[in-house]
Amino acid sequence: MKFPRTLVLGATGRIGQLLQRLWPDNADIIWQTRQPLPPVARRPAPPQVWAQVDPLADPDQLAQMAQGRTVILCLAGVIPGRIPDGGGLDDNMRLAEVAVETAAAVGARVLLASSAAVYGSQSGQLTEASALQPANDYGRAKAQMEQASAAQAARLGVDLCALRIGNIAGLDAILGGWRPGFQLDRFADGRSPRRSYIGVQTLATVLAQLCAAPKLPAALNIATPESVEMGTLLDAAGLDWTAQPAPDHAIPEVRLNTHALTQITPLPSSTAADMVAQWRAVAPQMTQKETSE
Repeated sequence: MKFPRTLVLGATGRIGQLLQRLWPDNADIIWQTRQPLPPVARRPAPPQVWAQVDPLADPDQLAQMAQGRTVILCLAGVIPGRIPDGGGLDDNMRLAEVAVETAAAVGARVLLASSAAVYGSQSGQLTEASALQPANDYGRAKAQMEQASAAQAARLGVDLCALRIGNIAGLDAILGGWRPGFQLDRFADGRSPRRSYIGVQTLATVLAQLCAAPKLPAALNIATPESVEMGTLLDAAGLDWTAQPAPDHAIPEVRLNTHALTQITPLPSSTAADMVAQWRAVAPQMTQKETSE
């Protein structure tokens, strides 16, 4: 696979940190951050470079920096509890719009990090054609971001793909958010909730393949094909948890249909143990203070 000349926006966020460690060292990548540059020891070697610019405050500088790039991977955004001073969840839409404007200026295409949260609490298998029914402010912000940037991309003639990323094992509220005394719902069949997940190494591989793909649809679900039982994930990590009766409104399974994704790149059928192993391989290198998405 020939890695394209890529600009990664929001490179100090959680997914950006993963990609810095898991993408090829010889890939031609500009890693953008609004924060002060990381320590010298963490800066990549050429052809990869760091660039500090605020896309919202200085879009012209961003466009200049993006000259020659063929792909813009927009990971920049905010999530609840990690909103920078002076910002808000609507920054997700504003940052996506700047990414599209930049792509139009330099002739690049955009891969836009969205979230499975745009589907809300719908049950069953969800395809990219399923209705967007976000159930919380974050999901609503991401759905608004998708809709606004898609309209803008159509207007400016930019190829854009919204990546609806499922739970990332280790960056999620279950494996990543585990604490002593952790509880999970248990349904009448004895199982805990089942959700769509993806391992960190698998995610990095998939994103690399999508950056290299010549053409993408307007939206793609990003997860492994089979749903994962949350209790099984914690068991695989050796983390204790206790069961509590699932309330009537709890949903046993929410699963992203990944058929469209598998037409572009092969997907491994990762087990809970595989995902835990992938996370443990990179977790010691992840920082806690770099928290913008």
